[in-house]
Amino acid sequence: MGSLTKTVVLLCVISSVLCTPFINKLQPGQEWPTRSSVKQPYHQFDEIENGTISDTVATEVAAQEEKAPENNKPKVKEDDVERIDYSGAQVWKVSTKKSNAHRVINQLASEKLIASWGGNHTSIDILVKPKAVENVTATLKNKDIAYYIMIEDLQQRIDEENPPLDENELELQDRRGHRMTWKQYHRLEDIHGFLDYLAKTYPSIVSVNSIGKSHEGRDLKVLRISDGKKTNKAVFIDGGIHAREWISPAVVTYFINQFAENFDVESDDIRNIDWYFLPVVNPDGYEYTHKTDRLWRKNRRGFGGCAGADLNRNFGYQWGGKGASRYPCSEIYRGSGPFSEPESKAIAQFFKSTGADFSAYLTYHSYGQYLLYPWGYDNALPPDHKNLETVGKMMAQAIQKTGGSEYKVGSSSGLLYPAAGGSDDWAKSLNIKYTYTIELSDTGRYGFVLPASYIEPVARENLAGLRVLASQVNKE
Repeated sequence: MGSLTKTVVLLCVISSVLCTPFINKLQPGQEWPTRSSVKQPYHQFDEIENGTISDTVATEVAAQEEKAPENNKPKVKEDDVERIDYSGAQVWKVSTKKSNAHRVINQLASEKLIASWGGNHTSIDILVKPKAVENVTATLKNKDIAYYIMIEDLQQRIDEENPPLDENELELQDRRGHRMTWKQYHRLEDIHGFLDYLAKTYPSIVSVNSIGKSHEGRDLKVLRISDGKKTNKAVFIDGGIHAREWISPAVVTYFINQFAENFDVESDDIRNIDWYFLPVVNPDGYEYTHKTDRLWRKNRRGFGGCAGADLNRNFGYQWGGKGASRYPCSEIYRGSGPFSEPESKAIAQFFKSTGADFSAYLTYHSYGQYLLYPWGYDNALPPDHKNLETVGKMMAQAIQKTGGSEYKVGSSSGLLYPAAGGSDDWAKSLNIKYTYTIELSDTGRYGFVLPASYIEPVARENLAGLRVLASQVNKE
């Protein structure tokens, strides 16, 4: 499709939290926190010219592309929109235990035969392009590198991922007053409509505020659930930083629904916290995955001949270091500078201007089933890492007890790979104690195209983990 040429919509500069009017009027004493000065840490903005520039291996394939990456993918036309067609593409899990594995994978990537989906210290998940299956198979077998096929036809998985609702669900939709179901992945309009519905239905505890605009002018809507007690703690939760990770906004909106609909009967641990939710950090990219390219990752701002920055490499703390690319065509392009993107900048300005003293920051991603704490920028640990490990394991135990899924706990760089400029590191640098990145299900069988039937089970077990965190926050 090439890069977008739409005029950049100016970011709403937040001089206070009330950048735009509330959808509802709260009861006296239940306003959002007034603006206060929150100290920002010293950010190291020096560019690293030769750092690690891939999520799993040091590939810079996209950097040599003269056109946007999506121009190199086959397209089909549907509803007057050209959609990327992944028919015949496969997803493999490749062992990287052999010393030559990274070099071989780099070579295959440089020949544009594969693309990285993610991985850890022992394996990497790769997307093998349709016409490259035989070539990649022969190469890996020749080099004695173990692999197995997780997805045989990626487009088939995409087609099956989000089936339409049955008549009973559609009827329920009409009666509820909103379209959210958690039996289906929903478009941004449904998600934002759901937030507005809750604000109108529960005005004494729920409010919605746009903290800024995306590049294409979409609202970045934050919903707050609070009974207004001055003694309340505060927790911030976001989702959808990476566009293709659909399970993330679905899980975050599930949390919202559970707390808002059941607040009167919730535990004190939940009621004694001011909950702030930003379900879709990257609304432009999220819509693009629904309309054009299901596997789009970045935001949609144009950079030369390529589109998008990786918002989770654009936050100011240790920006530009390992695992963040300086090349605009890369999947992990860090942006032109720290907080160069309107979406990440809006979050930073919100934290700077709000009076809330956050005890925890959780950012939900997919996939892999990991519960990660800082630091991500390098193989280092914060002073309170033992406490983060202990609480993380308690959350993981609650998840497993509820739904059976096993989540590994550890630092981002230690358990996975270095990735500088992440939102979790930045939040930790603000002295927010409990900072975690949660990589949701699964472990690769479906990867980014997790069927909608998994939404409720994944959300339910992660809600159990969130309750553990709430309990810990209230003990502080």
